[in-house]
Amino acid sequence: MKEKNLPIRQQKEIMKNLWEYLADYRFMIILTLVLSVLIVAGTLYVPIVIGRVIDQLRPGMTDIKPIMKYLICIGVIVLLTAIAQWLLNVINNNVTTEVVRDIRRDAFERIQILPLSYLDRHPVGDLVSRLMTDTDQLADGLLMGATQLFTGVATIVGTLVMMLRLSWSITLVVVLLTPLSLFVASYIAKHTYDLFKSQSEVRGEQTALVDEVLGNEKVVRAFGRQEEMVGRFEEINDRWFDISLKALFYSSLTNPCTRFVNAVVYALVALTGGFAVISGKMTVGLLAVFLSYATQYTKPFNEISSVVTELQNAIACAGRVLEIIHEKPQPADSLAAKELADAEGRVDCSGVRFSYDPQQKLIEDFSVHVSPGQNVAIVGPTGCGKTTVINLLMRFYDVKSGSISVDGTDIRDLTRRSLRSCWGMVLQDTWLSSGTIRDNIKMARPDATDEEMVKAARAAYADSFIMRLPYGYDTYIEEDGGMLSQGQKQLLCITRVMLALPPMLILDEATSSIDTRTEMKIQSAFIKMMEGRTTFIVAHRLSTIRNADRILVMREGNIVEQGTHESLMALGGFYAELVGNVS
Repeated sequence: MKEKNLPIRQQKEIMKNLWEYLADYRFMIILTLVLSVLIVAGTLYVPIVIGRVIDQLRPGMTDIKPIMKYLICIGVIVLLTAIAQWLLNVINNNVTTEVVRDIRRDAFERIQILPLSYLDRHPVGDLVSRLMTDTDQLADGLLMGATQLFTGVATIVGTLVMMLRLSWSITLVVVLLTPLSLFVASYIAKHTYDLFKSQSEVRGEQTALVDEVLGNEKVVRAFGRQEEMVGRFEEINDRWFDISLKALFYSSLTNPCTRFVNAVVYALVALTGGFAVISGKMTVGLLAVFLSYATQYTKPFNEISSVVTELQNAIACAGRVLEIIHEKPQPADSLAAKELADAEGRVDCSGVRFSYDPQQKLIEDFSVHVSPGQNVAIVGPTGCGKTTVINLLMRFYDVKSGSISVDGTDIRDLTRRSLRSCWGMVLQDTWLSSGTIRDNIKMARPDATDEEMVKAARAAYADSFIMRLPYGYDTYIEEDGGMLSQGQKQLLCITRVMLALPPMLILDEATSSIDTRTEMKIQSAFIKMMEGRTTFIVAHRLSTIRNADRILVMREGNIVEQGTHESLMALGGFYAELVGNVS
């Protein structure tokens, strides 16, 4: 029984969270309520005037002045109601777009402070789908729901009051049949929520696959995996189709079912009203007014039930976005956290233990002391924990036990921003944003002069290819470098670090995409850049680690050997075996 009620509790929680956003626009919401009342008042008064016109009509009647007065009154009321309806729509549009803007902003800001473990567990495409597609669906649902819900509720209350004033007995017939319409809409709503929630999840899965394949289309084609990717897409697409079909089936039942109930109500009102006219208890004009009210009373149920589908979809989509917003962020820096400035570069790792999965051991006992200005290379087979050590040094992840300190201070007692500003990273995976070459290089130091930027580019051997671009440093590139080669992208990333020149460096396969000739030039630039700077080098190429002050040889998360290249080769152990395999 609890599991069955869980979706209802989820919906209430989501609506509560949505109201926290809507509350900032309470004045505009109150204004929409006032306009809804005015619209309903005008809509309800028109039938009364029309009833009076009908009762004024007589056989052989020639003077139409009294009728004209009523017709002018109807025209004015209809015009004012139309203006109020327009204002209502404008306000609802504004509230909806502002709320969606706020939710998108909060979701994106939350992603910036979520732990990397959360981002590692969720595909990029799914997160993009939540921020973009799901918020669009939320906007559509809120817009339709708010506009029709406000006017619908006001119409139901208003017509009920007016009908009670005209005839309580006929009104009773209408009211007794109302729960049947509500029951139908409620029953369908319970089924559609789960279906639309599943539909949003599968849509996110589909977006994730599309993002993954399009981002790696060259690899897919190189290994001839097009048919496999199409098969995976079709499997997800078929699941989306099945769920969507079921959701549409249930949601499409709402309107015809409620319309049938409303038609029954109208027929009973006409029948009972007709007998009242025959018996002289009601005029023909009054019966026309009552039939109009009966239609207006039942019409909102049709409208409200028709937006149930959109509301259910909107709530399901809102839940996926709000899940990001309410996700627990990474622990904030402590109030006593220190700022790391002018770091000397002394790094100490003592008894470090860490694993991404508690069930799978990775780094068990990592201990090393690195003096300021020392160059340390980390080598070992794939999966031994080399890149994990880099993640821990940058505090992308916190150690499970043990400690890492810089200049004698545990990095957990330093602010993340100041710690990371003292490190310069060049990774194997390049990252460039859409913008000019200049913007991408100066990302490291926005206050740098153009002369400093060009000097850094020349030191990284990037200036020559940049100047061959159509607009040099002002050439605009798309996301992730556009048509630049992988080597050119990596040279820009190296230039970025050259410009910043922080006191400590991390080079993780920094020259993996650069040709041998350029690499030889880059090595000389690296040697100059690394002078006096603590540097951690992760590399497979022997040329990049041969001259390191110390080489850490890792195996299954532990340091098994350490020393210079010559001493390790003389030892004839695991390092010598690795070098032999590379050779």
